[in-house]
Amino acid sequence: MEDASTKAGSASRARPIAFVGLSIALMGVSAWVAIPFGPILLTLQMFAVSFAILVLKPRECMAAITGYLVLGAIGLPLFSGMRGGIGMLLGPTGGYLWGYLLGVGAALLVRKGLGHAMGEGRTNARAFAVDFLACLTFIAVSYVCGCIQYAAVVGVDLAASIAVTVVPFAIPDVLKAVAAVVCARAVARAVPRR
Repeated sequence: MEDASTKAGSASRARPIAFVGLSIALMGVSAWVAIPFGPILLTLQMFAVSFAILVLKPRECMAAITGYLVLGAIGLPLFSGMRGGIGMLLGPTGGYLWGYLLGVGAALLVRKGLGHAMGEGRTNARAFAVDFLACLTFIAVSYVCGCIQYAAVVGVDLAASIAVTVVPFAIPDVLKAVAAVVCARAVARAVPRR
């Protein structure tokens, strides 16, 4: 009898670890899908991180984004263009990377706050709107951090930085957020977690 409960306890602890590991892998692979847009690469990272925000529990999501950044910083090729190392975090586009951590935290707070404010009687449309707003919060915080670091490292003014780091990516990233919400809702139906 004890053996069965020990196995069940081990399985319940292993599942969140597996989800975090899979999320880190998804973030890394999504960074490898890159299309050059001037000095910045258009990747699927915004989709992968938004998806993690919606699918993982808050603690798991923070662990996944932190793990992703730490593994990339120590040199694993998890960042755009299959690159890694601390230089990526300190370079022109590094603000996006550390902005992911701040953006995830802000998105989780928005999701929790709006979800709580709407209560249990949320309709599908309202739940979709809450998830979408959480994703937009993540993207906005990432943009702010990325734009500021790009301007500082490259030595351009904020308007020039916005023209290079935000304008070309805004519409694709909003579409990635919509895709992340749709995919996350499908996964939540298929793999109930709470």
